[in-house]
Amino acid sequence: MLKNPLLIVAIAMTIGVSVWGILDTQGLTSFAANYVEIGFRSRGWFIMLTASIMLISSITLAVSKYGNVTLGKEGEAPEFSTPSWMAMMFAAGMGVGLLFYGAAEPISHYLFINRSGIDAEKAASMALFLTNFHWGLHAWAIYGLTALVIAYFGFCRGTPQLISAPIVNVFGDRPLPRRIGWLVDLLSIYAIAIGLAGSVAMGVFQVQDGVAALFKIDMSGIRYALIIFSILFAAYMVPLTMDLSKGMALLSNIAVGIAVCLMAYMLIIGPTSFLMNGIIEAVGQYFAKAIPHGFATYTFYGQEVKGWFRDWSLNYMVWWLAWAPFVGVFIARISRGRTIREFIAGVLLAPTIFSIFWFGIFGGMAFYQGKASRIDPAIVETRINQTTFILLETLPLSTITIIATIVAAFLFIVTSVVSAAYVLSMFSEGGSQNPTVKMKLIWGVILGTLGLAMILSNSVGAVRQIIAMSAGPFVFIVLLLLVCLIKALKEDVGGTDG
Repeated sequence: MLKNPLLIVAIAMTIGVSVWGILDTQGLTSFAANYVEIGFRSRGWFIMLTASIMLISSITLAVSKYGNVTLGKEGEAPEFSTPSWMAMMFAAGMGVGLLFYGAAEPISHYLFINRSGIDAEKAASMALFLTNFHWGLHAWAIYGLTALVIAYFGFCRGTPQLISAPIVNVFGDRPLPRRIGWLVDLLSIYAIAIGLAGSVAMGVFQVQDGVAALFKIDMSGIRYALIIFSILFAAYMVPLTMDLSKGMALLSNIAVGIAVCLMAYMLIIGPTSFLMNGIIEAVGQYFAKAIPHGFATYTFYGQEVKGWFRDWSLNYMVWWLAWAPFVGVFIARISRGRTIREFIAGVLLAPTIFSIFWFGIFGGMAFYQGKASRIDPAIVETRINQTTFILLETLPLSTITIIATIVAAFLFIVTSVVSAAYVLSMFSEGGSQNPTVKMKLIWGVILGTLGLAMILSNSVGAVRQIIAMSAGPFVFIVLLLLVCLIKALKEDVGGTDG
């Protein structure tokens, strides 16, 4: 470990941010906010263009002759069953975010649009579309294409599963590609650690407010968040000592199973016809408008709309970019034996359709009989993590559903930390697919320390800004990885059709 300069520098950077966040929380959040604001003003158009390029390229690869290429040896069977593959992929890529924003995001967009003078019905429809846009194909294209590059080079060309490996493999093991690759791996480790720590903080906030709603007590103090964090830390350290197929797969299946049951219960016990009508409409709207909307930058709107665009759409895209190295490497690790077409279809469509149903049910319940208009906007805007529990309290068996949400949120955080520590350990050991327990535990401690710094900010907005700060360079890195994949496919399989 001490002989690896990359690892030493990466750990120093992440610990430095942790110490800064713990000793001067306000200073870190202010710096992150200013940095992100400058980046969004100057490169917002490029961020949206990059996300759209990733999506269009993914679809093109899936329908091309390259779609038949197997990620591994020809005829090799997948390592994991399709349900377990999708559960682990979904838990790593989204997880607690869906529980956190299930009702809150559609309501936030609805309140903003409705204040602009648009009638409630149209505002609700637009709010669901915008939510689906943020969590749908563009997000999973960023994840999926990053994962596809790592999987192709790792399983078909035998490179280490590192973000830098495709760059060195395609452009040659020369000084310049090696230096660029070293920097890319460093930024990957940093972005993974920061992005995951933010998810830990959001998950702790979610569990904290869930427990408060369950027992009808005030748990707003930082002391309660620290207690929950301590329990979480102990819980995720245990799976880090286990094999990936035992710890991560089991926890992911349980977490996703609870989320599916919760969604099904709300659909059945709630206004089923109303919700299904909304979901079917949302499916049509989303798939008709998703690709064109990826080029929307709100150039000619006022400052209020531009501020919303920066706070939501741009923030989400850089959030997915921040998580791309972590989720990408993890998805690549569990996807051996699948064809490129099967891989892209699974990574893009399954989570997107699930998200449309999820937000259609949680958002639809919030809009039913005007519930969204009766929720105090201050709660959605300042304590957004309480929104899901406020909604659940309006339904029968709210105690059970709140407990289920708390458990699912807790498990999603655990699976995220486990998968991130696994990926970081892979990076630390030269791309090894089975890193040592010692290295995984070291990264578990570092991620916990960084998560603690995020928790001390006590602000979801601050957490999102810090995550966005870490993602800037990946707007360029993911495009470089795409170039590497296209060059490799042309060399290995041949030129394009026609």
